[in-house]
Amino acid sequence: MGKVDQRFVDFIHEHHVMTLATCVNNMPWVANCFYTYDAEENIFIVTTDTKTKHGTQAIENSCVALSIVLETEKVGMIQGLQVSAKMECIEASMFSKYRLKYLKRFPYAVLKQSDLWIISPKQMKFTDNRLGFGKKLIWETEVLL
Repeated sequence: MGKVDQRFVDFIHEHHVMTLATCVNNMPWVANCFYTYDAEENIFIVTTDTKTKHGTQAIENSCVALSIVLETEKVGMIQGLQVSAKMECIEASMFSKYRLKYLKRFPYAVLKQSDLWIISPKQMKFTDNRLGFGKKLIWETEVLL
């Protein structure tokens, strides 16, 4: 579908924590992760150790899902993003480039060494009740998982 609608990008940039879901052998797991989003590359950048449950599961099965939501009790303000994606640990040759992007958003992360990951969306659904009750915008790549 091409370029991501700016409404997706604006919503993603307004937040900084995602709920990440992984699954191996029919055993799902969720974790909350700080993220930064690179709109030009349409990728999320997260840090987590490869030894965490979600890290080990992502190594074994790179197909993941994530969610970012606005917490509100006002029905007309409900917003949320659901994403199907591929998650990969960043190779050493690209580590510095993406670490700088992550540190720009979270400078205190310099205090902890951790593995960096790229999450590449394949499908995204953005619900935005400000556009009308239950209004959903869809984006997906040409090649799905």
